[in-house]
Amino acid sequence: MHKLAAQLNDTLQQQAPTVLDMLSNLGKEMYYPTEGILAQSAEAKSAKKYNATIGTALENGKPMHLKVIQDTLSAYEPKDLYLYAPPQGKAELRQAWREKMIKENPSLVGKTFGTPIVTNALTHGLSIIADLFADNGDALIIPDKNWENYDMVFGIRRGANVVTYPLYDDAGLFNATALKETIIAQKDATGKAIVLLNFPNNPTGYTPTPQEADTIVQAIKEAADTGVKVVAVTDDAYFSLFFEDSITESLFGRLADVHENVLAVKIDGATKEEYVWGFRVGFITYAAKNEAILHALEEKTRGIIRATISSGPHPSQTFVLKALQSPEFEQQKQEKFDIMKGRAIKTKQVLDSGKYDDAWDYYPFNSGYFMCLKLKNVTADELRPVALEKYGVGAIALGETDLRVAFSCIEEDGIEELFDLLYAAVKDVEASK
Repeated sequence: MHKLAAQLNDTLQQQAPTVLDMLSNLGKEMYYPTEGILAQSAEAKSAKKYNATIGTALENGKPMHLKVIQDTLSAYEPKDLYLYAPPQGKAELRQAWREKMIKENPSLVGKTFGTPIVTNALTHGLSIIADLFADNGDALIIPDKNWENYDMVFGIRRGANVVTYPLYDDAGLFNATALKETIIAQKDATGKAIVLLNFPNNPTGYTPTPQEADTIVQAIKEAADTGVKVVAVTDDAYFSLFFEDSITESLFGRLADVHENVLAVKIDGATKEEYVWGFRVGFITYAAKNEAILHALEEKTRGIIRATISSGPHPSQTFVLKALQSPEFEQQKQEKFDIMKGRAIKTKQVLDSGKYDDAWDYYPFNSGYFMCLKLKNVTADELRPVALEKYGVGAIALGETDLRVAFSCIEEDGIEELFDLLYAAVKDVEASK
């Protein structure tokens, strides 16, 4: 083991041995190099004559660039576009995102948590957490309504055992009891669980109420009381898109200091929050009881980034930073939120009209991009191709009964027609049986 990795592990052993136990074998081996090329390049920034250390090209004291590219980006200085961003991300962006997190998550006030580390969007953040914490056979606990890529990232890549529990209980509320039982069931296996909480949920568009949020946190705390070490990851991809009857902040703040056997990790990003899907800017933030633990985790995270993508793209980080700093940012974001909320409310109104009741029910939703139909008489796999080929409507089949519909990408005046066409497709499938 490299001496720098050993030093980080020693820190965790002294400050938070439960966190050290949570790390995968790869996570224990990981460190950020403070010697060699990176360290020498950093020192050479003070070179008075020539700095011949780093693999960029300069011209007239600025990063070399092509005019055909700079002409389309003339609002930005070359130094904010062409140079490598640090592995942990642009410092100003990291601080701006941290300030945004505090503003939007009052439960973080008074908690000890790090400065967000920039990732190449949320899937990359999840992949980093999988590398750092998931070994073969470790349990990844997710609800039965989930994003299929979790299995790819944690299961196929890292060999984790994907364990599910029912998202909803019989009353249509979040099933905190099933979550707690599923975590506790890992005590005699590996004694560790990676619990992934995705709200607003993909595919259902569901976010817990404040009361349900309390039961989730309590469930994790009670499971940790039994000795299970829990890596509690909040996948906040659709954060801020809270439309009605739900919490309006991440569970990360409530989990930040809930138990010594719980490590809270927040994964979020500009992707959906700021409507910049192609920019690929995400963040990882850790909560811990002191700065020494945060430093060790952040160094290991920087090491994973250095060993995989080296660093994220600089231009998109600059674009997001400039947006966050703009006095027009809040107003423009509110305008888009209002459009998205209007689509969600319209979807619910159409579904509650009663005219589709013989064809489907729907799972509770109150946020995000999606909702899920629960089909009564046909399967999702039967319905999907008919809806697509005959009626020109695309939707996602998930399992036997569930059809995911993204209202996020449908103009409000098209929502009723969308469900009318899906209903017609259901009737065609029924008639063909």
